Amino acid sequence: MTKPAPGGDSRPALAAAIVCYLIWGVVPLVFQAMGHLGMTPWEILANRTVWAVPIAALFVVLAGQGREVAAVLRNRRTLAWLTLSSLLIAGNWGIYIWAVNSGRVLETALGYYINPLLGMAAGALIFNEKIDRLGYLAIALAVVGVAVQAVAVGGLPIVSLALALSFGGYGIVRKRVAASAQTGLLIECLVLAMFGLAYVVWLQRSGVGHLGKSLPATAWLLACGPFTAVPLVLFSWAARRIPLSSLAFLQFLGPTSGFVIGVAQGEAFTPLRAASFVFIWGGAVVFAVAALRRSRPELMATELVEPAE
Repeated sequence: MTKPAPGGDSRPALAAAIVCYLIWGVVPLVFQAMGHLGMTPWEILANRTVWAVPIAALFVVLAGQGREVAAVLRNRRTLAWLTLSSLLIAGNWGIYIWAVNSGRVLETALGYYINPLLGMAAGALIFNEKIDRLGYLAIALAVVGVAVQAVAVGGLPIVSLALALSFGGYGIVRKRVAASAQTGLLIECLVLAMFGLAYVVWLQRSGVGHLGKSLPATAWLLACGPFTAVPLVLFSWAARRIPLSSLAFLQFLGPTSGFVIGVAQGEAFTPLRAASFVFIWGGAVVFAVAALRRSRPELMATELVEPAE
């Protein structure tokens, strides 16, 4: 459980969390800029896995977790779980990059609004976590929102559900892995980089790769590393130092930014589609209120407890 920092000054952690979600919020524009330069989603994904490795390794070194990385690499069970989480997050990244470059930013926003509510349901089904009445109301509102969206787009919002399920599955797997966020991220990037590097090398040798083709293209591809690793590390650091209720509200910054981007770029936003978002937003508000209610007793009991490192 998240605990506030000693002395109650959580402003740096709150700032870190806000920066994290703001980065995630503008990522669609980053991938779109890369797409406009002619990069395919596969090339962006491959470079993302490759250039995230040195950034993730740097954070491991700064945290002094080299021994933990070595221990994980020797533990076949933990390594297997992290391989599975790698595949799930790669699927999530790939779908997301393709969607934002295919005029489906609103669908990605819907997916990430649904994700925490899906996580609540998964916690009850898999980890026997309790859901109160507000939790059930939040989930019900999300279900209605998805149903209305299905009517609005003439079928299930596959992209939204795929993003929510893949990221939700990733969270479930990572919950079972005994490894810190920095260590886990580095191992995941190493697993994916084996395939990503091979694809990048093939693209470059075939003359269709964009690495080194121009300064803007190279800069954007190299920036994939920080855009991948930095927000995840900021989130991990902030999550142990600010109340759960704060994170519950802040985690909707990302999809809200995506929603604004999608509308601003002229994606179809019919009244029926707007109604679906109203239900989703209602579920998000109820979810945040429920998180606030759950966190209050625990915060009072742990007000001066040092966060675990």
